[in-house]
Amino acid sequence: MIYKYDPKTDILVLVLGSGSLDFGEQKGNIITHYDKKGKPLEIEILEASKTAIKMVSTIMRTKKRVAVASN
Repeated sequence: MIYKYDPKTDILVLVLGSGSLDFGEQKGNIITHYDKKGKPLEIEILEASKTAIKMVSTIMRTKKRVAVASN
């Protein structure tokens, strides 16, 4: 996976694969770009500095709950 961050626009792009982008779907601050077959090729995270922190904190809270539950 390749990632690119533009601090001026605060957009993080995760490149998942190669090919021609055909269409995209936006859900909140996340835009997923697909090829003609529906394979996701890129993910754009808008307002990345805020969105990424929310994503990471959610992951960390979930990991803590799973770790506690497994003991």
